[in-house]
Amino acid sequence: MDSNELIRKVRKIEIRTKALSHQIFQGQYHSAFKGLGMAFSEVRQYGYGDDVRFIDWNVTARFNQPYVKIFEEERELTVVLLIDVSGSNQFGTQNVMKSDLITELAAVLSFSAIFNNDKVGVVFFSDKVEKFIPPKKGRSHILRIISELVSHEPTCTQTNVSEALRYLTNAIKKKCTAFLISDFIDTGFEQAIRIAANKHDLVALNIIDRGEDFFPNIGLLNVTDPETGKTFIADTSNPKIRIQHQQWWRQLRIRNNEIFKKAGVDAITLHTDGDYVKSLTELFQKRS
Repeated sequence: MDSNELIRKVRKIEIRTKALSHQIFQGQYHSAFKGLGMAFSEVRQYGYGDDVRFIDWNVTARFNQPYVKIFEEERELTVVLLIDVSGSNQFGTQNVMKSDLITELAAVLSFSAIFNNDKVGVVFFSDKVEKFIPPKKGRSHILRIISELVSHEPTCTQTNVSEALRYLTNAIKKKCTAFLISDFIDTGFEQAIRIAANKHDLVALNIIDRGEDFFPNIGLLNVTDPETGKTFIADTSNPKIRIQHQQWWRQLRIRNNEIFKKAGVDAITLHTDGDYVKSLTELFQKRS
């Protein structure tokens, strides 16, 4: 993709997603993510009913009477987007690929953050962390994020959700709102997501194309796994083959939903042919 084509594509995404950001949030943004962090404000004398856990022992010792720390809700949030760029997202049967939907979602969330004067950072991951863009504010920063999303070519094709979550936990010291955007065709990330969710406000956006739900009955089908590159022939006229695939896919979805629930992570499924605006709006209304 040459520079002129990249600029045109980024501009097109900006125009569409800025409008959608207003449509989705419309004042719900901070109410959906309020109370994520508390900043120290001042100390005052201890009063009846104050939480003893907030006693400032240094000040108490100095003045020989109890003082407590007062905190106030932080108005400035940090949003981090964990974006799956593995090979399985280069798939789509509904006019757009999963990667296209992921790019648009990331742009919408980014513009929503800067409209509210918040910082946005991005972690691109496959089976390793491919790129980290530290949180910053401003339109130029968001355009850089969109440009990277459009032009980034991953060095690996497989997925390791745990690696991205561990990076988030280690790299972002202060509590943030993190959106984990992936198709979650991976295993073994239960512990990592639980640890990350204990530290940050984590939301999982599960991206699915309906063509993944089942094999159509079209005879012999040459199938390539986009993450491993392995190719095999599937006889889709065989009902057992179609049923096995449907069962595997259904069990994967059930397992992931159980992982999200146990970790206390809000999660929604977004289809490439669905109305993600409605789904996101319902999620944030639920959190408000």
